[in-house]
This record gives sequence, structure tokens and C-alpha cells, in this order.
Amino acid sequence: MRNEITKWFIERGLAENITAYILNAFFILAILVLSYLANLIAKGVIVAGVSRLIKRSSRSWDDMFLKNKVFKRLSHFAPALVIYLLSPLAFPDSPVLVSFFRNGAFIYMVVIALLVLDSFLNTFHDIYQTREVSKEIPIKGFIQAAKIILFFIGGILILSTITNKTPLYFFSGLGALTAVLMLIFKDAILGFVAGIQLSANNMVHKGDWIEMPQFGADGDVLDVSLTTVKVQNWDKTITTIPTYALISHSFKNWRGMQESGGRRIKRALYIDMTSIKFCDREMMERFGKIQYIREYIERKKKELEQYNIEHHVDESSLVDGRRLTNIGTFRAYLEAYLGNHPKIHQEMTFLVRQLAPTDHGLPLEIYVFSSDKVWARYESIQADIFDHLLAAIPAFDLRIFQNPSGSDFRTLIK
Repeated sequence: MRNEITKWFIERGLAENITAYILNAFFILAILVLSYLANLIAKGVIVAGVSRLIKRSSRSWDDMFLKNKVFKRLSHFAPALVIYLLSPLAFPDSPVLVSFFRNGAFIYMVVIALLVLDSFLNTFHDIYQTREVSKEIPIKGFIQAAKIILFFIGGILILSTITNKTPLYFFSGLGALTAVLMLIFKDAILGFVAGIQLSANNMVHKGDWIEMPQFGADGDVLDVSLTTVKVQNWDKTITTIPTYALISHSFKNWRGMQESGGRRIKRALYIDMTSIKFCDREMMERFGKIQYIREYIERKKKELEQYNIEHHVDESSLVDGRRLTNIGTFRAYLEAYLGNHPKIHQEMTFLVRQLAPTDHGLPLEIYVFSSDKVWARYESIQADIFDHLLAAIPAFDLRIFQNPSGSDFRTLIK
């Protein structure tokens, strides 16, 4: 077609060189106009039409494509394709200029392709985040690894276009750069391997409460990415941990507690051992009036009386035979009190036990589970229980062990 137009101008008296300039200018202008029109049609008609269809759709996952600008970025291919395909018409006698414009258009299309794939991967991740499985198997690290590979390949394609060498030439030279690449991408490689192990072994998810004192982390996991794990501590600070550190170091994950039916209460009351004694008749009558252990006292009285009669025990000596002690009766009270507590899980581990005596007294440990796992309410339940028990201990003629304080010494001086 260009030859026919050139012939037509020459027949009308125009010089051949002037005709070439005019046609070059005309085709350059035509290419620019066509690329502009292609851009308008792609964005104003196709992208706008697709956007309207998506907004009218009742599904939510397709909105992610608009949010991440997948179609908008895809529309940039239109003007680049026009320039790439039509540039030989503008410069038929200049292969250098044709190569320059076509290479420029190709590099532009490679960049656009990378941006489109980046948006598509972001969209895929956003859609995946709406599924329940995303809480168990995070894939952000794999998405980031895929992006690194894509941008690396894109860089090779751009470099091969600029230098006019085949991409295989650059890929073949990667062996010599392996050590350098491993040094540059050390964190990414370690993070990718760690991400596979974390996912395969179901070790940590977004939303888990983890505790890692060596990194100052104690809170909820906000994000698990290729190179870092973000933890929001309870004081609202953010701790960033290398992903591979979760494999190379130990950490505590509280997910098991959160998924179970209760949260552990493990605390001991330290009893002053000088206050422990056998129960006499007056104490038995007093303890028998306590609601939680009324039946226990009656049952024990009958059991002990029968035993002592059968074994001819001298009742005048408290040491002989079987007797109740105030510490044992208090332990029975603890079991009854906690067994009737509405916030204590009765189906999980339930222990009230004595530990080995220490220089701080006799530890009477409570090992039970609260049915409420919310931190603030759990602490309130635990505090209410021990408020009550500390106030109830004197009723059993027991004392809590406490190191002497200033007020104790002032009392002695007086």
C-alpha cells in the first residue's frame, strides 16, 4: 500500500525524498492516532463495560479484579500492540528505527505483563483469604516467591531485548552467579523453605497467639509473608520476626488453648505450716455448717467414728486413729467450691493438690480450666476465685505464708 501511495505522489510531481518524508510523517501520525484510539476503546469501552458487569454481579470474588486493577492494567496492551505491529509501515527503509520502536513496545508490553500478573496474583490471594482454608494454610509467602520468579524472568526478557541476545544466553550464565544470587536472595530462599515447613506442619496461622521471648514477641500473628512474620503484641506494638526463625527457634503457640474448651488456671496458695492441725469437735461442728462441705463432714464423721470404734482408738488423743485435719477439710472445700463454680470447666483436668513443702510454706495448687477463654474475663474469673479463697482460709484456722513486712516488725517493737 505504501508503494502505491508513493507512486501516486511521484506521478503528481513530488520528489521521491519529499514523498518519503510526507509518508513517514503521515504513518507516524496515523500510528499515534490509532494507538490513542485503541487506548480509548480498551479503557472507555471494554474495561468500563466489564466493570459495569462486575458491579452488577451478585458475586463478591470478581470485585477483587477491579480492586487490584487487573483489567485497567491489561488495557495498556492495546496501544503498545498498535505501535509494535504498525511501526514497520512508518520506517520501511530504516530497520534500525523499526527495531528501536518495536523493542521499546515489546519492553513496555513485558512491563505491563508483569504488572498484570502481579495484580492477578494479588487478586488470587485476596480471594483465597475469603476461604476458611486460608486460616490454616497461608499462601502469601508462596505468592511473593512466585512474584520474584516472574519479575526475574521479566528482567531477563527486557535485558535480552536491549542487548539483542537470546534469553538462553543469560539463563546459561546464571550458574556462575549462583553464589551471588543466593547471597542476595538468602532471606527469600530461607523464608520460602520455612513457609513450606510452616504450612506442611500446620505450625502457625494468621490470628494465632504466639509467644517468642527471644524476639520480644507475645501476641497475635498479623501476617505471614515470605521473609517476615508480623506479631502485634498485647501492648499494641508490632514485632517483626524472620520467617525462618520460626523453624530454627522454639516458640509457643496458644492455638491449642484457643481451640479447646477452656483456659488453664494454675496457681498455688502457700499455707503457713504452723497453722495446720487436727480438727477437734468444735471445729467439726463449725465446718459442718459450711454449705459446700456439709455432706462431706457428715460422711467423714460417720466413716471415722466407725473406723475408730472398730480399731478401739482412744478418743482422748487426737493423734491416735483417723482424724480430719483443717488442711484436708480446706482442700475438700476447694474441690466442692470449684466443682460448683459456673465458670470452671468440669470436663477438663480438675486438680486440687499438695506440692512438696518449701521454705515459703505448703503449696496447695489449683489446676483447673476456665470455660471462658477471653483474656480479660479469664483474669476476672481467676481473681474472683482467689479473692474468695484468701478470705475463706481463716475460717479453717489456717494462715497464708507471707514474709515479714515492715508492719510486722513495728508490731514486735511495740
